[in-house]
Amino acid sequence: MNELRPPAVDAIVLKGGLDQITPTLSLAGGAVRQAVNFECSVTGGYTRILGYERVDGHPSPTDTAALGAHRYISVASYVGVAQVGSTLTASGGATGVIAYIAGLVMVVAKSSGTWAVGETVSIGATLIGTVNNINAGPADPKQDAKARKAVADIYRADIYAPPGSGPTRGVVEFNDVVYSFRDNAAGTALDIYKSSASGWVQVPLYKTISFTGGGIAFPVDGNTLTQGAVTATVKRVVRCSGAWDAGSAAGQLIITTPTGGNFAAGAATVGTVNITLAGAQSQLALLPGGKFEFNERNFAGNASTIRLYGCDGVNKGFEFDGDVLVPITTGAASDAPTHSAVHKEYLFFSLGSSVMYSAPGLPYDWTAISGAGEIATGDVVTEIISMPGDANSSSLGICNRGNTHVLYQRALYDGGFSNWTLVSYNTGTGAVPFSGQNMAQTFVFDDRGVNSIQTAVQYGNFSQSTLTNQILPFITERSNLFSYSTLCRKKSQYRIFFSDGYGLFITMVNNKLLGCMPVYFPDPVTCAYEGKNSSGVDVIYFGSSNGMIYQMEKGTSFDGDPIDWNLVTNYANAKTPRTLKRYRKASPELSASNNSYIEFDFSYLLGYDSDEYSQPDTSSYNRLLGQARWDSFTWDNFFWDSKSQGPLESSLDGTAENIAFLFTGSADYIPAFTINSILYHYSPRRMMR
Repeated sequence: MNELRPPAVDAIVLKGGLDQITPTLSLAGGAVRQAVNFECSVTGGYTRILGYERVDGHPSPTDTAALGAHRYISVASYVGVAQVGSTLTASGGATGVIAYIAGLVMVVAKSSGTWAVGETVSIGATLIGTVNNINAGPADPKQDAKARKAVADIYRADIYAPPGSGPTRGVVEFNDVVYSFRDNAAGTALDIYKSSASGWVQVPLYKTISFTGGGIAFPVDGNTLTQGAVTATVKRVVRCSGAWDAGSAAGQLIITTPTGGNFAAGAATVGTVNITLAGAQSQLALLPGGKFEFNERNFAGNASTIRLYGCDGVNKGFEFDGDVLVPITTGAASDAPTHSAVHKEYLFFSLGSSVMYSAPGLPYDWTAISGAGEIATGDVVTEIISMPGDANSSSLGICNRGNTHVLYQRALYDGGFSNWTLVSYNTGTGAVPFSGQNMAQTFVFDDRGVNSIQTAVQYGNFSQSTLTNQILPFITERSNLFSYSTLCRKKSQYRIFFSDGYGLFITMVNNKLLGCMPVYFPDPVTCAYEGKNSSGVDVIYFGSSNGMIYQMEKGTSFDGDPIDWNLVTNYANAKTPRTLKRYRKASPELSASNNSYIEFDFSYLLGYDSDEYSQPDTSSYNRLLGQARWDSFTWDNFFWDSKSQGPLESSLDGTAENIAFLFTGSADYIPAFTINSILYHYSPRRMMR
């Protein structure tokens, strides 16, 4: 009789991301075969993603709930029926909205006034009961997690989409204000809205009027335009050609609604500067149906002159500072650029197969004599993006659907034409619109997947690699559904989204791929913005098909809806693929932030999930992670029996040649958590016959 071998332990370090094509025996056990709503963490392991929440300028529902802006109030017994969403009023005058009910405990949001034991509480004229505790506190971590989410729901109900119809056309944050671009209710024009403490507020567009002429002085924004008794405030002086001191300046003025009548063709003054008006003022308006992208740049160099530049494919390119929108005229026959970039102090627009650029440092001036120009690429331009380089050899990536070009500037403008050279970089590989992003390298998405373009040893030269070879089935299924892209810099991720709600989070560290993981948002991403606010905090916003604006990386839910997740590892065989093993125990190592209640379902598959083996049932687990330190907690709002990380013990039962592990769940109150590794115990048995 063969001597029984002692039990053994094998470790699976979770890394590598989703792999749909590599054969099982060629793939490390830490890679995954199926996954949704997990991401590759920069510190290792797979992290269940954070949620997102709607925004309009009201306080963040998630932040408000986290700050403890609610009370746990209990009654001795119920006289009347308490209902979630109803306003609870105490006999002493305190009020609040019932967010959550657990037995005799009511969690009250929007609390105001002072609650006191012994007071009666009512909903309208209906007596609910007598208060016996105003600090009842959650009974357990799960109740606390559910209550916080319920409180967030109360504040979430105050936030609405900007008025209008159809999807969000563009979203951007500028000077800590979020701006939404959406077609009006009739679909006949596009409106701009800005976030405020009371919700979305429409940004009115001003008037425009053309002028010629000029004098020795230079008019400035804020001067008064005067023609007889008619006056208006100049919001922006837009010189498109000529020179003020030569008397040849020409362009447009963005003005407020005039008083004293309308302007007419003829002489006028801007402050003390004489000009000639071409005719009456006209109302600025934007056509519907576009798709926006933005670039932030300061051409003037003053702290107050940082502005947004962009385009949407149906209107003229524009400059916007949160108040004044300036249409930019390039002189093209069909002046509706689809893509934009700011590169080496030039503003670039793509129009069809051409790329046009402004005079250096002068985004309003598109005349050749000033240094503006046009470059033909031979096919419709789908992306333009400024790429890495030094002061003398920086470059601009210009993509068609099936080709990539690099535009080099070898000499700066010196009164003649700039020395631009367009080089064909990669024939056969290009980019789809709105896929270009820069982190430590440039990322684009084309029909074959995600490509990274990074500088080689010498600036100005590049190397390219494809990042999504291991998930070609996922890419192929959605190659024609691409919607938008963005970055999450704090997680070192390039993110792409598709119109069916799916997305892909690609994690890069030190220019090396950690892995690609699919996500699914029930609100499909139609546009996105990534940047920093004035406090230096990274923010990511996106617009959706319902017109709502959301902030990513917020909360425990998808704007109140549950986050569904699953993770299936590759089959692990402890380096003995033909030896049967009796599996005994598994210990997944988990980690999370402070006081995070997590729960999930855990199971496993034996022998390639073969019918020859008895497959196990799914088990549910929960625990509190993130133990509070003495100087970091609030009394009655923490739990003693928590850990920052640690293994979870789970029994295994069955014999097979290999094993895969499954983590699944669906909840709207579970925060992000990380599965770092899995230890599993087994006893080696005989070789397979």
